[in-house]
Amino acid sequence: MPEILTGQALRAYVRALPKAELHVHLVGSASLPTVLELARRRPAAGVPTEAAELAAFFTFRDFAHFLKVYLAVTSLVRDRHDVHTLVTGLAADLAAQNARYAEVTATPYNHLLDGMSADDLLTGLETGRAAAAADHGVELAWCFDIPGEKGVKAGRETLTFALRERPEGLVSFGLGGPEIGVGRAQFEPFFTAARESGLHSVPHAGETTGPATIWSAIHDLGAERIGHGTSCAGDPALLEYLAAHRIPLEVCPTSNVRTGQVGSIGAHPVRRMLDHGVVVTINTDDPPMFGATLNGEYLAVAETLGLTVPEIARLARSAVEVSFLARERKTALLKEINEITLPTTGDFA
Repeated sequence: MPEILTGQALRAYVRALPKAELHVHLVGSASLPTVLELARRRPAAGVPTEAAELAAFFTFRDFAHFLKVYLAVTSLVRDRHDVHTLVTGLAADLAAQNARYAEVTATPYNHLLDGMSADDLLTGLETGRAAAAADHGVELAWCFDIPGEKGVKAGRETLTFALRERPEGLVSFGLGGPEIGVGRAQFEPFFTAARESGLHSVPHAGETTGPATIWSAIHDLGAERIGHGTSCAGDPALLEYLAAHRIPLEVCPTSNVRTGQVGSIGAHPVRRMLDHGVVVTINTDDPPMFGATLNGEYLAVAETLGLTVPEIARLARSAVEVSFLARERKTALLKEINEITLPTTGDFA
């Protein structure tokens, strides 16, 4: 029978696994000390400047409240130095989780709307990405996403910016923000143009709405991966389609709990997704805001679902396999995952 690790043995195994992170937002990755530093520099934004108050600020009533807080933190990021700080801080956190590669979502439209120059945004991303590789051994790629609540204008301008600037490491095109009242189909022309230019389609869908949003992301936006996809469990036909067409889900369990989409990790439909053969990847979304880490997400899912060692390794391999990492890098990283041995200490259930 395949081993089920517990306690220290499980923690050691998860720590040792090389990982890829496919769903993490740049602003949402800001560490609490970084947010405090920026908030003290720019108190007019209304973000708390003391640690205890900031922790309370990051207690979310619902998804709409989370978005309000997220945009307040976004408004703190004003220049290339702030962007560089976010990127390198994320890289340090990823390295601490033994994550070797990440696809990071940035929302240029919001930053430009807040008054940042395009040159500052692009320079901060470029210098931060170079430092991430040199100082932390973490390779970063970018997803530029549309803030859906800002409509078609945001879609058009995000596409124009992405195709005109095309920074090194830009691999995908996304759609975030609220889903309720924000139909996916209206953004079809922008996703078609992005795909035709060689960018991959990775919209959010089914995080706060039902399966119909996921179907629309697939058929209207040509989704190659789905951000969240939590509600797919309510549609057996959709589960079968996702599995048959190998459309992966970027699952963010703690995020879904903290924004009130599911009641607990145990209530999360990730087990049903796996049982139906859907390709599942484990991610953090906005880690400091949710009190999450990549290792912690793996541990929470493994402990709650009683995953075996091969099942945990499968999650790590899936993230690498469905990433947009270069083929030779995928091969090397998969080899590392396959070579991780079981801890010599600890017990088995």
